[in-house]
Amino acid sequence: PGQKVCYGAFKRSCYKLAYFQDLSRRVGFQEARQACEMDGGALLSLESEAEQQLIENMLQNLTKSGSGVSDGDFWIGLWRSGDGLATSSACPDLYQWADGSLSPFRNWYTDEPSCGSEACVVMYHQPTANPGLGGPYLYQWNDDRCNMKH
Repeated sequence: PGQKVCYGAFKRSCYKLAYFQDLSRRVGFQEARQACEMDGGALLSLESEAEQQLIENMLQNLTKSGSGVSDGDFWIGLWRSGDGLATSSACPDLYQWADGSLSPFRNWYTDEPSCGSEACVVMYHQPTANPGLGGPYLYQWNDDRCNMKH
């Protein structure tokens, strides 16, 4: 399942969004990563503000299409392995892209990453949530527990 869209301007020219209205079909980080790899791809690495904007536009188009997309965060390919230094100030520097990309681009929500037991990253998509300190929970990144279902 999912909508595949291709462009020519980015290093990875094709993107596939998978959104599940049915909560029982949502999966944890490793399951999402494996599903992407079985499909010949990888969880998304975002390497620039322009690429972030492209994905935001894709998500906006998906929600406008009347497909019933509501609240539900999306896994991206950023994660932190191991628990060493997880609570130290070095924690934000421990996140790495699952596909090996070295891009330093980050789009954290205010006060994120919170680290601790949260080591896998989602892109917020909660249009009905009341805004927090960083504004609406839309498109910024949040570290979450890897076994959460998104």
